[in-house]
Amino acid sequence: MIILVINCGSSSIKYQLLDMKNDDVYDLLAKGIVEKIGLELGMHTYRPSGKEKVVKELPIPDHKVGMQLVLDELVNPVSGVLKSFDDIEAVGHRIVQGADFFSGSAIVNEDVMEKIRICCDFAPLHNPAHILGIRAMQQVLPSVPQVVVFDTAFHQTMPQYNYMYGLPYKYYKDYHIRKYGAHGTSHQFVARRGAQLAGLDIEDSKIITCHLGNGSSITAVQDGKCLDTSMGFTPLAGPIMGTRCGNIDPNIVPYVMKKEGLSPDQMTELMNKKSGFLGLSGFSSDVRDLNAKAEDGDARAKLVFKVFTHEIIKIIGSYIAEMSGVDLIVFTAGIGENNARLRRRVCENFAFLGLAFDYETNAAAHSDAIISLPESKIKVAVVNTNEELVIARDTMHLVQESEE
Repeated sequence: MIILVINCGSSSIKYQLLDMKNDDVYDLLAKGIVEKIGLELGMHTYRPSGKEKVVKELPIPDHKVGMQLVLDELVNPVSGVLKSFDDIEAVGHRIVQGADFFSGSAIVNEDVMEKIRICCDFAPLHNPAHILGIRAMQQVLPSVPQVVVFDTAFHQTMPQYNYMYGLPYKYYKDYHIRKYGAHGTSHQFVARRGAQLAGLDIEDSKIITCHLGNGSSITAVQDGKCLDTSMGFTPLAGPIMGTRCGNIDPNIVPYVMKKEGLSPDQMTELMNKKSGFLGLSGFSSDVRDLNAKAEDGDARAKLVFKVFTHEIIKIIGSYIAEMSGVDLIVFTAGIGENNARLRRRVCENFAFLGLAFDYETNAAAHSDAIISLPESKIKVAVVNTNEELVIARDTMHLVQESEE
């Protein structure tokens, strides 16, 4: 089944085209990104497998035009990988927030669309863009089935004591205020892939997955299901991130608002876009920039890494206690896959539990690998996340089931 996987942002469309034979056998036919939608000059970067990369700059006024650009390139006589639009059998969309409406993926219909719209309140930067992407694809490929895969769905197995906040219960009933988590498709994928690498039965295991990037979240996965996760009502909670503050004392919010004369929207922007690595360092949210400065002796760059590392350690430690042990710790995403020093610093803190770290393998690892020694009581893995594959798998299964 040929499936187009779409991940829409407010001004971008990331995509992959996969030919799915089954869950584990597939071909990546093409991938790319449409950027700067709505600006004076947009950009489309297209990478067909086995052919030259194509980069075009042109006005892209809206997501419908962006989607048409994607499809036109896929069937282009020179750079294309399809004979016609009819070759596309299904479209899968990543949706950041599905709240407690969805415990799994779903085929798009108007009821599903209305629930995604309601969830815009919980993910105002993401869900509106997802809706634009779905509507645009409905206009461009009206007869092709579409499936939505939710970042929050994997976390719906959390017990109530892990997702409820100590606020008046009416706010949960009236406004759906609870922990939802994020990065669920990534956590689900790397937990299963990590278990395979470590020789574990996912249905009888205790795994902690660390999705560490510009946005970071850590999840306790017990017997293949989410027990707890570090992101909360929104993706702001958890460890310090690229531009997000992570967990802070809630009273800091009204205190700063009063001192600085900030509105709720301004405070939200401060916590989401001006804090984290950027706010603490004073110059960048990019780990590469911070690494260079830290190596030159910059004290605040070093502080960023110390804060980030120790917050990860504390969250992992709490999940080990919550699950009464851990069999496997998995690192993934941009920082998790590429920062060997961070992995080393985190894992060294669990030597007292019998974690025997493989320093040599860790230094060289950037993709699927075990980076603990054979005698280690706790296995450690680096896994390249593949959210697009999870979306394609779910899309394939739901469409096939609907046709039976």
